[in-house]
Amino acid sequence: MRKTLLLVPVVLLSACSWGIKLDDAGKAVRTSWNGDVSQCQELGKVTVSVMDRVGPVDRNDIKVRDELEVMARNEAAKMHADTIKPLGEPADGSQPWGAYRCGSQRLPASGTAPASSGSSAPATVPAAGFQSYPIKGG
Repeated sequence: MRKTLLLVPVVLLSACSWGIKLDDAGKAVRTSWNGDVSQCQELGKVTVSVMDRVGPVDRNDIKVRDELEVMARNEAAKMHADTIKPLGEPADGSQPWGAYRCGSQRLPASGTAPASSGSSAPATVPAAGFQSYPIKGG
């Protein structure tokens, strides 16, 4: 009985993120960590929040940040955005994100410059783009 009581908090803490999943529309939204969205159309701001502590226990900072990004991508997709960028650091489980439509200005996930499509216009897309994916697991 005593062991069961000790396992209950562990199970509850690990169950916190089971409901936060990247939906199909959110998978199409990339995260611009370098912050360069100058070639994109700003669609608005999304502020998302998750629990950063359970009772007196602080949750893992990386897991909280990951969940905030997943939620921001899902919400930005509802706004028809294809790119998000953090507007500030997470505070008390909440974080603001900018939502943008970059369209053809999107970078490939590898961060390399896009291949020439036969047009004579020079590429103006920076080569420092990154895309992140949520860590799967419980």
